[in-house]
Amino acid sequence: MQLKQYPAAYESFLYEFHATRDYFECHELLEEYWKAHPGDSLGSIWVGLIQIAVGSYHHRRRNNRGALKILRQAEKRLDAQLLNEVGLNGEQLIAMIAERIEIIEDSLPFTDMNLPIVDPELHARSVVAAEREGYVWGAPSRMDEALISRHTLRDRSDVIAARAAAAKEKKR
Repeated sequence: MQLKQYPAAYESFLYEFHATRDYFECHELLEEYWKAHPGDSLGSIWVGLIQIAVGSYHHRRRNNRGALKILRQAEKRLDAQLLNEVGLNGEQLIAMIAERIEIIEDSLPFTDMNLPIVDPELHARSVVAAEREGYVWGAPSRMDEALISRHTLRDRSDVIAARAAAAKEKKR
């Protein structure tokens, strides 16, 4: 039996989502892959998973408004059958998003979500990667500031420079 191959960025996404709980990094990894592969038949799945990570990031930061907005978008975008193609239980994941939306609407505290991985080889590879790096697969988030507010710690000088150049060009 041949093992199902997934993009390395997706497997890294799953690792970060369940081991380090660095949802910001999840977003960065899968967004980079998605942008590098325009026309990918699974593009909507990559975007939906990015949105789940971003929604989790916002919820953990107590930005319930932002979390609700992005998770509602993910709920509309994701297709159960396509999720199944990437080794997830699509129906279960879509139900989990709806449940997460209710939790946020009820102002309940953040808890980490575990994506329902149904491909046993994918799950096994992910758990081994976490253990190799000293993480416990599926453990709750460390609630330290470096993880919770990661976006404030990144170097955005390239983004700022690009925006300044675009503004300058627009003036011309």
